[in-house]
Amino acid sequence: MSTARDQLLQRVYAADHYQCARAEIDTLQLLAAQELFETRAEQIPLVKKRADDAGITRIRGFADLVPLLFPHTTYKSYPQSFIDKGQWPRMQQWLNALSVDDVMKVDLSGVVTVDDWVDRLWANGHEVMATSGTSGKCSFLNRNAHDREQVRRYLGTVMGGFLGIAPHADRPVFQLFPSSGPNYGVQTSRVNAELWGRPGEIHFLSDEPLRISQVSRAAIMRRAMMEGTATPTAIAEFEAEGLAKSAQMKGRLVEMIERIMAHRHEPIFLSGQWGQHWTIVQKARAMGIGDGEFHPDSVVAAGGGIKGIPLPPDYEAQVNGFYGAVKRPKNYGMTEMALMFPRCEAHHYHQPAGMIPLMLSGEGDQLLPREGRVEGRFGFVDLLFEGRWGGVISGDKLTMDFSEVCPCGRRGPTILEPITRYAPPGQDDHIGCAGTIDAYIRGTIEA
Repeated sequence: MSTARDQLLQRVYAADHYQCARAEIDTLQLLAAQELFETRAEQIPLVKKRADDAGITRIRGFADLVPLLFPHTTYKSYPQSFIDKGQWPRMQQWLNALSVDDVMKVDLSGVVTVDDWVDRLWANGHEVMATSGTSGKCSFLNRNAHDREQVRRYLGTVMGGFLGIAPHADRPVFQLFPSSGPNYGVQTSRVNAELWGRPGEIHFLSDEPLRISQVSRAAIMRRAMMEGTATPTAIAEFEAEGLAKSAQMKGRLVEMIERIMAHRHEPIFLSGQWGQHWTIVQKARAMGIGDGEFHPDSVVAAGGGIKGIPLPPDYEAQVNGFYGAVKRPKNYGMTEMALMFPRCEAHHYHQPAGMIPLMLSGEGDQLLPREGRVEGRFGFVDLLFEGRWGGVISGDKLTMDFSEVCPCGRRGPTILEPITRYAPPGQDDHIGCAGTIDAYIRGTIEA
């Protein structure tokens, strides 16, 4: 007999995924949470430590999960000196404290840079995802091959249920991102390219891998410029490098635009940031291509990417008008998640059955009522992960609607727009339990 966790993850891939009653899903989720808790408490000592401190021996209600959640800042809780000084064995200890699989077995000989370290982990089956915030300090989140394959299966089904079409690897794909790199967005775009793309017709903006050292350096420099600590020489060098890189990417985008326009009358898959889509619109109009010429079964995804780009107030409307009646997927997700929330026709983001949403107080230490519309800090337990504990307190402030039925007709809780952050850009997020967890992890490194 399959476990409750298995049943929920199987429902994620089912055609009637969003027709299940909330009470049925809630019951299964509590059973699955207990199953996962028992397993992860044995595998990750920090989970057991949090449970012992809170006196939790069983998951009897959703409130019992709150003390077990890791703040999103936990995944960048290592001392920055470990990277600055190349102390890779200590970074290994830190990552091991947050992982299911033993990363201490990975041979670190020859590792010099953070990119070397991440590459070495990947070569040994630890598919670490890295993300850099405005401080320049990266978060590192471990996952394994099982997690990757489950995400691939999920991406192959989730959009079909909301777009009315499914991927068959039969169309030109244009991904306006690098083709590789230890980043969740890059990896997701790669999987989608494989799912939707026709052999020989998969195009990425760049085949140069995304390097964590470059992303971190850019974030650190931007913060130094904001704080007034960057020297004029350093600023000039940084800006010159940025202009050169921007010109290179712009040239590649122009080349890709010609390919996109050549295929506009057949179904394509196109994904990029709003600023890139705005460039496509301007170049296409200069080519004499009008609005609404794209095949209606084309999938066109857009999001983010507007910082520092002079766009008109109605850029979204203009971009949408240019592509016309195409399929427009949109999801709510983050690096800490595997199971994303797909957006429906009513602009609500739907909870997958394998995701336990937990609306929390601002400090992240209290569960808010699970009725009606609730505004607060978003926490969750993602039941998919095998490489790490999937319980996280995010930095997002949002509203969740616990109504039984969405206006679109699908059932289950949904997230509403807008979605904002608790911490302003460049500032640290203050979550009540973060200091205690960080102290515990430091103790495991120093032991």
